[in-house]
Amino acid sequence: MTPQQSNGPEPSQPEFQVRSQVQSQFQSQPRPRAQRDMTRRRAVMAGGAAVAAVGLGAAVATTASAGETSASAASATPSAAASSPSGEVCYRLTSETTEGPYYIDADKITKDITEDREGIPMTLRLKVIDSESCKPLAKAAVDIWHCDALGIYSGYESSSGGGGGTPPTGTPTGIPPTGSPTGTPPTDAPTGAPTGAPPGGGHQEPTDDERYLRGTQLTDRHGFVEFTTVFPGWYRGRCVHIHTKVHVGGKLTDAGYEGGHTCHTGQLFFAEEAVLAAAEVAPYNTSTTERTTLDEDGIYPGNGAQGGLLNLTYRKGRIGKGVVGSLTLGVDPDATHDGTDL
Repeated sequence: MTPQQSNGPEPSQPEFQVRSQVQSQFQSQPRPRAQRDMTRRRAVMAGGAAVAAVGLGAAVATTASAGETSASAASATPSAAASSPSGEVCYRLTSETTEGPYYIDADKITKDITEDREGIPMTLRLKVIDSESCKPLAKAAVDIWHCDALGIYSGYESSSGGGGGTPPTGTPTGIPPTGSPTGTPPTDAPTGAPTGAPPGGGHQEPTDDERYLRGTQLTDRHGFVEFTTVFPGWYRGRCVHIHTKVHVGGKLTDAGYEGGHTCHTGQLFFAEEAVLAAAEVAPYNTSTTERTTLDEDGIYPGNGAQGGLLNLTYRKGRIGKGVVGSLTLGVDPDATHDGTDL
């Protein structure tokens, strides 16, 4: 496949508004630059990063974390050197995560990754900046991938853990079994290692050629990428999430993005309020899979926006019309974090 060369989408009007608000908020508070912390890759959450969806009207719900507004996400504890001359406040993100079992290095350069999958329309806007200087990283390759509304990953339709369809109704038919079980119950403990991929880890090879809800974009000169997708569903053992990687130092060729290294592997999370609202909308409301909440998830670090919790904007009571998710990621471009050693 020959990808279309792109430097990523130019920021739309809401993104200019966000940057203007951030600069206005912190313009008068320049702080000294910190010494470089080389122990981990760092990430930043820009203050006030919630982005209003175009045309959603005045009645919107904005969530930055469970029970909080987007303004609360901006109050996280900053790192030692808090600010760049542009006024963006830098935070240290300590939540590198596993890439999970369903990553495919497909290098499909595209903005719209929906490919006709059903679900709530979602625009995902990410900004990538250097966590030391707070300057945007241009021409970084950002991968995202996630399951569809019923928990199925492309490339792994036969093995990913989704479940859907209308639950059965009516009274069971047939004659129930009678009598007592016969035979001697086993007494030995099971032996051997468990099989199958654990939630969130243990890479598997693809089982099919589908590639929906996967894509790569190159950041523009402001560090922005934007994807058109659908609100993810859920599968057993995990809360609702989107996987992401940031690659730097490579270049776009006819074969895709090649070279360089992966400086960040993480996951983007969704506030429970938004997930509960989405669960009332088709096709999410046909899922028969037990849902794991944000607090129950074994991978979400519980530290709000610093851990990847998205700022979500949607029309209250009408989430089915569309959602905008946004987050600013600051990375150490010299570090390597491919998510395979966690």
